[in-house]
Amino acid sequence: MSVSPSEPRVGVWLIGARGSVATTAVAGCAAVTAGLHPPTGMVTETPAFADCGLPALPSLVFGGHDTVDCPLPKRAEALAAGGVLPPGLPSAVFAELAAADREIRPGGPAPGDTRDTEELIDAFAADLQDFVRRCGLERAVVVNVASTEPAPTGTELPASSLYAAAALRAGCPYVNFTPSTGLHHPALASSAAASGLPYAGRDGKTGQTLLRSVLGPMFTQRALAVRAWSGVNLLGGGDGASLADPAAAAAKNAGKERVLADTLGTTPEGEVHIDDVPALGDWKTAWDHIAFDGFLGTRMILQTTWQGCDSSLAAPLVLDLARLTARAHEAGLTGPLSELCFYFKDPVGDGPSALGEQYAALVGFAQRLRGSDR
Repeated sequence: MSVSPSEPRVGVWLIGARGSVATTAVAGCAAVTAGLHPPTGMVTETPAFADCGLPALPSLVFGGHDTVDCPLPKRAEALAAGGVLPPGLPSAVFAELAAADREIRPGGPAPGDTRDTEELIDAFAADLQDFVRRCGLERAVVVNVASTEPAPTGTELPASSLYAAAALRAGCPYVNFTPSTGLHHPALASSAAASGLPYAGRDGKTGQTLLRSVLGPMFTQRALAVRAWSGVNLLGGGDGASLADPAAAAAKNAGKERVLADTLGTTPEGEVHIDDVPALGDWKTAWDHIAFDGFLGTRMILQTTWQGCDSSLAAPLVLDLARLTARAHEAGLTGPLSELCFYFKDPVGDGPSALGEQYAALVGFAQRLRGSDR
């Protein structure tokens, strides 16, 4: 896969740029571009999205913010050792990882940081603007893939909202792949509306909730009554550590519960428990136990098990979203991109909750982009 010298370069600015998802996205983009691996999991590489003006993978330039200083090549080596990346891939795409790492800037607020809210937003926005200028980019999309933060309890902007505000200030479209507050903070509502920028989110749908968005409509369409729906998540890595905080776990579970309420038309008994198991690393297991009634009140049970690698499930979606949002920006679209609800647990804007209907909306969005002047 190659890119024409005249092809505009598009920036992908990752919040949490040295995390597992970001590292997998950067390495994966380089591997697909070089023809080392097929684009498995990338919806935008399927025929429904051909010729709709998406930026080519080789045209993507990566950078971002992070509060840790582990270089991307070293992070990739650790992921390969854990079975997340294929053996040998970190060395094969070392140059691309190193180039992205050079574009990562310190995030915040760090302990002891004395800058106020406006100073932090200005600094983050300046980093973005410098990235666009130095790299000769036509535009840049900001994608939050950082660890989940607890829901805010006061008026002060949490870190995710500082980055979101910086994206608006720098004139960059914004995608929140996490359940963190981001643009959802009330203090940013007017700025988001006035920005004229497209944005999407929140909380990427990669595993248990993806399955729920398929099964929920199945029960409704077959007129089966769901009495209870309980779940358990076992996961490690940075996500497991952050979700060990009950407040962060509550923010994560809100999206899972919304999918059931929206697809079933009611909220069944039961809840999701999230357990941090550090030994699992980037791998997670999700169980669901569904109690439902059939004809004449016959009681039945459906149990599901989902085992997967969160980073490899999330990374292709991050690349999809960056490409789709960049193209939406190019086409002059503004406000919440509700057609991207296919990718999220708790999507912005008005859109369906069943996965099949969400996919139809996404394909319609591709057709809309295809018809836009470029």
